[in-house]
Amino acid sequence: MAKSRAVYVCQNCGAVASRWQGRCESCGEWNSLVEESNAGAGAVTRRAARGRAFDLEGLAGEGKPAPRIATGLDEFDRVTGGGFVPGSVLLLGGEPGIGKSTLLIQACATLARRGARVVYISGEEAVAQVRLRAARLNLADAPVELAAATQVEDILATCATGARPALIVIDSIQTMHTDMAESAPGTVTQVRASAQALLRHAKTTGSTIVLVGHVTKDGQVAGPRVVEHMVDAVLSFEGDGAHHFRMLRASKNRFGATGEIGVFEMTGLGLAEVANPSALFLAGRDAGAPGAAVVAGMEGQRPLLIEIQALVAPTSLGTPRRAVVGFDQNRLSMILAVLEAHGGLKLGMHDVYLNVAGGFRADEPAADLAAAAALVSSLTGAVLPPDMCFFGEIGLSGAVRPVIHPGMRLREAGKLGFRHAVVPQSQQISDDARSAGVTIRPCGDVGGLVASIARMSAREKPSRAAKDPAL
Repeated sequence: MAKSRAVYVCQNCGAVASRWQGRCESCGEWNSLVEESNAGAGAVTRRAARGRAFDLEGLAGEGKPAPRIATGLDEFDRVTGGGFVPGSVLLLGGEPGIGKSTLLIQACATLARRGARVVYISGEEAVAQVRLRAARLNLADAPVELAAATQVEDILATCATGARPALIVIDSIQTMHTDMAESAPGTVTQVRASAQALLRHAKTTGSTIVLVGHVTKDGQVAGPRVVEHMVDAVLSFEGDGAHHFRMLRASKNRFGATGEIGVFEMTGLGLAEVANPSALFLAGRDAGAPGAAVVAGMEGQRPLLIEIQALVAPTSLGTPRRAVVGFDQNRLSMILAVLEAHGGLKLGMHDVYLNVAGGFRADEPAADLAAAAALVSSLTGAVLPPDMCFFGEIGLSGAVRPVIHPGMRLREAGKLGFRHAVVPQSQQISDDARSAGVTIRPCGDVGGLVASIARMSAREKPSRAAKDPAL
């Protein structure tokens, strides 16, 4: 038997240190090392048994698609790749109060009404609180089995009795504890050991298990990153408290595509699915104001049209401000530098504010061209046509580079009434995409973009002067 000694485990990344120190050497987090026993940290306490040889197979062979259990929520099934896979384990993360429990109780009720056995284990709320939420959502009649428990061994023993559950929800994994680890609940060792026990149960019984995880202030799932590697899918439930919509995003999925999103709207009766999120993000936009451009973006395999707003104003400060919401700060700095170097604009004495309307976050490079158009429009005062959209990546040389899935972007734009699209000049567009009713306007570099918007501004000034005698 190996001698037991104390080790120090980082509660942020799971790194193990032999002595306490103020800062973790692996992730750089301060005051995150907690003393735990080496048995819980995964130390070997006995000699390993001799291995048994097994048969190896080749790459050739027939592959069968994994069976699916549809939840009945189309947006949820889209993100998971068509529904739950029996025997899989999913990790759902999100900020407190964003609606994770509401989403899961709706999925559980829909699945239970179809005749499947569903078990909902709450480690944070009492059964009465879960019942109150179900009653508020008009789901009290759904045959979902509830329990308030935190002991993993008791939960697995209960689920083993009777028919095999099709779905088991653990809310949340940070509240679970197992006798296999000696640490307190919520520590890295307990989270990892509890997740391993639940993962083993899912693989041996075929039940699908959904683990709810808290997130840190940086937006990462709290606990060791090794839990994310253990599970089959990692889903994040995102949203802004100032807006009603919520987005379910898959950052990892062994049985489907990553990058997919499902859009929900928070209502008085729970989360309602949004079949056309582009119309939601564009609702209420002021098409007659300068500094606004619509980007035809992509989230996974779903096209989305969102509005990018820019405000460029002169500043009296020595250092101009650069404020960004929903867009990458470094990409904005690059676009501003390219506009100055290759577009002939002088932005060094202007404050720049960039915002993605609706609380959405535009991460893909295809939004570069729309952001540049919004900046030029705000600086020159030119109003972009309301039926025009943009997509394209801007390089450091000023060239506009092609992006993926142009056909899907154009078809989505044509469906929402857009008649013009500014695209990279080298973009390959199929005949099917050209038949979407959208006129293609190629753009080779940012210089051409600035020149075309400047011509729009020149044409608008005489018309504004005729309407307003003060001009």
